[in-house]
Amino acid sequence: MALAAHAQGAEHGSHGLDRLRVNRVGLWLFFFSESVIFGLLLSARFFLEGIEADHLDQLLGLGITVLLLASSITAFTAETAIARGNRSLCNWMLLATIVMGLLFAGGVAFEWSSAEFTKEEAFGTSFFVMTGLHATHVISGVAMLAMAWVMLLRGHFSPKSYWGIEGTVKYWHFVDVVWVFFYPALYLVQGVHS
Repeated sequence: MALAAHAQGAEHGSHGLDRLRVNRVGLWLFFFSESVIFGLLLSARFFLEGIEADHLDQLLGLGITVLLLASSITAFTAETAIARGNRSLCNWMLLATIVMGLLFAGGVAFEWSSAEFTKEEAFGTSFFVMTGLHATHVISGVAMLAMAWVMLLRGHFSPKSYWGIEGTVKYWHFVDVVWVFFYPALYLVQGVHS
């Protein structure tokens, strides 16, 4: 009887590992498809003529970049904390990541409202499309972080089962890495004038 119960438990654990493996593979496939979209936008930015970042607030761009990179540290700390059973630290780090994500999105919105582009400037199109798509991903990441945070407060997740936090944090890192490429392409690289 005990042997049958042990075999059933082992089978259930194996099924859980298979599901986790499928979740991870699915997430990486999603990242691949999203990378293609972001990569195409990035390459289109360099094919446009007259690419000039004169109208952008360089200090704001640097500030929101530092904020987003810092949020990756808090997200990583949250995931590490739950893996070690420290629910309190995970709670605070998820909350800090959410706040920084919202501040980043607010900074992008402010840049949108203050940037001045004429209809003839191709850079404006690149800027709004690239930052708009990225900001959409940041907002969805914030929503995912908020859901994980609420679930944590309700007692979900343990050191042995925290895919909801792990997957969300991986997504957040992906969004941050995209910005690492977008920031210099939009704020730092100057185009060649024809």
